[in-house]
Amino acid sequence: MTTTTLSAAVVGTGHLGRHHVRILSRMPGIDFIGAYDADPERLRAIADEHGVGALESAEAAGAADLVVVATPTVNHRATAGMLLERGCHVLVEKPITATLDEARQLIGLAADRGLVLAVGHVEYHNPAVQAALGLADGVRYLETQRLSPFTARSVDVDVILDLMIHDLQITLAVAGEAPSEIRAVGVPVLTDKVDQCHAWIEFPGGLVANLTASRVSSERIRKLRLFGGQAYYSVDYAEQSVHSASLRRGAEGIEIVPSVVEVVKEEPLKAELAAFVAACRGEGRAIVDGTTGAAALAAAIEIRRQVDRRTPGAASG
Repeated sequence: MTTTTLSAAVVGTGHLGRHHVRILSRMPGIDFIGAYDADPERLRAIADEHGVGALESAEAAGAADLVVVATPTVNHRATAGMLLERGCHVLVEKPITATLDEARQLIGLAADRGLVLAVGHVEYHNPAVQAALGLADGVRYLETQRLSPFTARSVDVDVILDLMIHDLQITLAVAGEAPSEIRAVGVPVLTDKVDQCHAWIEFPGGLVANLTASRVSSERIRKLRLFGGQAYYSVDYAEQSVHSASLRRGAEGIEIVPSVVEVVKEEPLKAELAAFVAACRGEGRAIVDGTTGAAALAAAIEIRRQVDRRTPGAASG
């Protein structure tokens, strides 16, 4: 394992970007050169809070070996593309871009230059998710619930790209293939975009996924359930806990045996950044790469298309 120091920067210091600054600026083996944000007051507040430099432009971040892009989605292609062209490894927050064509462009830029392009699907790095994915075998049915009270954050996109896309990426990781059929319904509630959505996804190999996302819930719920032929796993994202139940055949017949899976808790964003840095060092840690991020975006776009067919007047976003 190499201990070479890498320089890093963050572009965008909003809700997620500020946490990227907090973690990267304290990470061993990282020389944090600074952060940039289009809002100078917010940038100065974050720089002062974490004792880091305030960069004068997004272009200035191009001096770093690796950069996190946590700007609004509409800016991902331009900002991440500029940094890749300057030779930086890039982690861009989810969704990877606003369109699939933009995603393909970023993937091509990274491939041509031999650079790491990661996408910030942080829930994939949740230790409870990793524990469950490592144990679940032959999953035939999957269901998720991702419900949140309303906030003014991320209302530039619908709930599909804001919340459901986390579970879409994990569903695709479990399936290991592209969907064969997607059906979805959704409604705008407090914004002009879809705020609540339900999707039914089928895969060629037989897996069926049932996903629900809402940003107008009275309570906050983050659950993943995996059903295999011989076992069931229930993941609580927030608690970082996994409960399972398996079939046991004995002399007295079949019984269902519950158990608790051991999970070593860790901040998922910290795990995500550690994996990104390791990948930049060529250490082969698992990341959500550009191709995987684009696949999640493609599924999200198809879900939105299905919703639009059934919900006249809902704005795309």
